[in-house]
Amino acid sequence: MEKLIYQIAITQIKGIGNITAKTLLAHVGSIEDIFKQSRAQLLKIPNIGEYLVTQLTKERDNAFNRAEKEIEFITKHNITALFFTDENYPYRLKECEDAPIIIYTKGNQDFNAGRFVGIVGTRKLTDYGKTQCQKLITESSQRDITIVSGLAYGADICAHKAALEQGLNTVGVLGHGLDRIYPDLHRSTAARMLSQGALFTEYLSETNPDKQNFVQRNRIIAGLVDALVVVESAAKGGSLITAEIANSYNRDVFAFPGRASDEFSAGCNALIRENKAALIENAADLEKMMGWEQSEKSKNIIEPTIFAELSEKEKQILELIRTPDGLHINQIALKMEMPISRITSRLIEMEFKGLVKPLPGNMYKLL
Repeated sequence: MEKLIYQIAITQIKGIGNITAKTLLAHVGSIEDIFKQSRAQLLKIPNIGEYLVTQLTKERDNAFNRAEKEIEFITKHNITALFFTDENYPYRLKECEDAPIIIYTKGNQDFNAGRFVGIVGTRKLTDYGKTQCQKLITESSQRDITIVSGLAYGADICAHKAALEQGLNTVGVLGHGLDRIYPDLHRSTAARMLSQGALFTEYLSETNPDKQNFVQRNRIIAGLVDALVVVESAAKGGSLITAEIANSYNRDVFAFPGRASDEFSAGCNALIRENKAALIENAADLEKMMGWEQSEKSKNIIEPTIFAELSEKEKQILELIRTPDGLHINQIALKMEMPISRITSRLIEMEFKGLVKPLPGNMYKLL
C-alpha cells in the first residue's frame, strides 16, 4: 500500500505525464526513489529539466495527500489500481508509448486473457448500424472474446448491451473517475458489467467527464484491443480518431461499409477507401482476417518426433503459448524467468524450426 501512494502521487505532479513518468522510472529504478533522488541526480536524466525537478519538490506534499485520499476511495469501493510494472497490467496497453502509468478498474475482468475487440461508432447510431453491431456480437458469442467500448450513447452502449445479452464479457473505458457514471442513463448497464467484465479508467475519483478526457479515453480503447471495429461514423467523429490511434498502435482496424449517400457511413467508407480499415460484413470476416477461424485442434498439433528433439526450455515455451491467441513476449519472459533478449533468440530459432509464428504486437503462437 505504501508503494501505491508513490504510484498515484507521481501522476499528480504537474508537468509529469505518462511518458515522462516512465522515463524517470526507467532511469531511477523504483517509483519510491523518484521522490528520494537528489536534485543533481534527477537533472542527469535525459529530458528532465529544472522545471520538472522543481515541481517534484514543490508539489510533493499535495501529491501524497491526494494519493492517500484516493487510496481510501478505492479501498472502500473495491477498486483495483494497476501500475505499469504490475504483472496484471494489460500487456496490450503496455505496448503503447503513451499508456497510462496507472489505471483503475472495477469488476472481474482479466485483461490478459482471451481476445479483445473494440467496437466504436457514432452516438447517433442508425437501425443499420445497430443491426450490424448486434449481429457481429451475436455471431461471436461462442468465442472467447471481450468487447471493449466507451459506455457512450449509440454504438458504445449497443455493443455493451449486446455483449451482456450474449454472455460475453465487456469493458467500458471511462473519461472520468469511478465515483460516477456518465451518461447516468447507462448506470444499470454499467452495474451489470461489474460481474461480466469491468469499468476501466486512468482518472482519479472526482474527475469530471470533460470533453478532452474522452479524446484521451479513445487511445485506451485502441490500446486495449487486438482489433477495432468501426460500426458507423460520419465524415468526422471520435470513432475515426480512435481508428487513427489504433492504426498508430499497429492494431487491426475494420469497418462496416455503407451506401455512398448515408451520412453515418461516410467515415467508415473513407477508412476503407484510404486503406485505414479492412471491410467486413460479419464476424466470419473478422475472424478470418485475424486468423482466429483456425480450429484449436489444428493449432495445437506438434509432431511427437519433433517435440522429442526440443530442449526443455523450448518445450516449456511451447506449453506456455499453447493457447488460442498465443502469448506476448513479455509474458513468456516473465513466466520463464528469462531476459527478453534470451527469449527472443529462442523464439527466432523455434520460428526457423516451423514451431511458432510471430504476430503483430510481439505476440507468438503455435504454427
